[in-house]
Amino acid sequence: MARYTKEHKQVTRQRIIERAGHRFKQDGIDGSGISILMSDAGLTNGAFYAHFESKDDLVANVVADQLRTQQESYGTLRPGREGLEDFVREYLSPQHRDNPGDGCPSAALLDEIGRCGDGAKGAYTDGARGIVEELAARLAPENPQSARGKAIGLFTMAVGTLQLSRALSDHELSDEVLEQGIENALTFIR
Repeated sequence: MARYTKEHKQVTRQRIIERAGHRFKQDGIDGSGISILMSDAGLTNGAFYAHFESKDDLVANVVADQLRTQQESYGTLRPGREGLEDFVREYLSPQHRDNPGDGCPSAALLDEIGRCGDGAKGAYTDGARGIVEELAARLAPENPQSARGKAIGLFTMAVGTLQLSRALSDHELSDEVLEQGIENALTFIR
């Protein structure tokens, strides 16, 4: 019985993390109260503290989970630089721009993470480091450290471009920003 309870608790905790990740990216961390987060997971407010010490604890867990999932998704890309080109084209697509709840946590939450506590910032730092390492390994498989600066540039350019495209009310300009971002990013890859 205790084994089922532990497994059930872990499944429930993961459901809360996944649903909160979507909600945070859609409505922001500050715009997502515990009651709505728990409702999204099909649970009552009272169940929250059985899984997390605080909202900050949940945010740190969500950030870690979101970035881990993002990094794992790179494994589905074609090898090397071709996979990076696929990543850039998908990342800077109108579909990604228009669906922040299903997309990159960096582009959706970076400004709020900067105002979070040490737990969320630490989780973000670890996740971002992993993403940069993955990009560097694809840029220079024989010596990833040599491509670290280029990987940081590619990551920051992609995130910033997506954030800017989401902030524009002029749809044509937003599309132009995405298209130019792809061209700029490809210079890092080629």
